[in-house]
Amino acid sequence: MVKASRGLRTGTRRKLRKDSRAKFTITPHLRVFKERERVTVRPNPRSHGGMPHARLLGASGVVIGKRGSAYIVEVKVGNTHKTITARPEHLQPVKEGG
Repeated sequence: MVKASRGLRTGTRRKLRKDSRAKFTITPHLRVFKERERVTVRPNPRSHGGMPHARLLGASGVVIGKRGSAYIVEVKVGNTHKTITARPEHLQPVKEGG
């Protein structure tokens, strides 16, 4: 038997899916976040670079810094705090008060 590969995008057929008719815009790529701003991890499947792991989809965290064009985000996973590096197109600001 052949051993199946277990890459970063394994099992994400439905998780990393976007409507094929949705229009591509440059706005998410140019988004700017400040330090200590709360963000939600939303991987954009159309941009492979700087994409966080699919298990973090929907996780909320705090921007703690910037590295090049990407942001360093601290996310709580279980009882531990993890830092991830993600480009701005994979992050969304958290809506306050709601």
